[in-house]
Amino acid sequence: MKNLDRDKLLEKFDREVEKLGIRLKEADEFKVMENVFDDVTLLALYKLVNKKHISLIGGSISTGKEANVFYGEDWEGKPVAIKIYRIQSASFKTMSEYIAGDPRFSSVRKSRKEIIFTWTKKEYSNLMRAYEAGIRCPKPLYFDRNILIMELMGEGETPYPQLRAVDHDEIDMQAVYDEVMESIDTLFNKANLVHADLSEFNILFDGEHPVIIDMGQAVTPDHPKAIKFLVRDIRNINRFFKRFCNIKDEEEFFKKVVGEHRMTP
Repeated sequence: MKNLDRDKLLEKFDREVEKLGIRLKEADEFKVMENVFDDVTLLALYKLVNKKHISLIGGSISTGKEANVFYGEDWEGKPVAIKIYRIQSASFKTMSEYIAGDPRFSSVRKSRKEIIFTWTKKEYSNLMRAYEAGIRCPKPLYFDRNILIMELMGEGETPYPQLRAVDHDEIDMQAVYDEVMESIDTLFNKANLVHADLSEFNILFDGEHPVIIDMGQAVTPDHPKAIKFLVRDIRNINRFFKRFCNIKDEEEFFKKVVGEHRMTP
């Protein structure tokens, strides 16, 4: 019965978006992704379609631990990324750890849906802070429930590769490293954020510059674990880059980012 109800919902969704002139480029993919396209997600997606934030919904371009990212286009035909957090299989406990202690979301109830909806809103907010501070990252456009629409960082329908996957011999890795470390400093001192999961997996490379992604877990400096997360980010970046270039002393760089005035009792 559950699958039958879901099939009817998908058929209704197909009909409704067709009326609005929306193209489902790979509609068959929707049929086999039950853990992504549940009724809550379809409702949120329909609302975004109805508000004319999307003119095309394409195929999957990325699958992560918590979310799937799909190619899309806005009403001007510009590429966008549609990030959908999986309500049934996302790591509820992990998300709760990063939300708890964040004063921006202190009133959030602890139900699974509420946590995931808050996580989506949190990533939108974090990306906007980072983008406005001058960080190279996707520009967030809209969100609804567990869906985030943002600028697609790539060429055509293809996202930029992760930093770990590019040919490092063809790149000035010292320059890339310096830019990533500068981004850590800018995030903390201008965007008022700690990424909290920064590594070669969450950095894309556009051919010239690193691009920071996946910021749902980012926290403000007053989060109880912000300093721990900042230290971890610095160590992760040094661990990856030490094979390719000269790296900064972790303690000295940490002091530079945080500032002596914050380190004195």
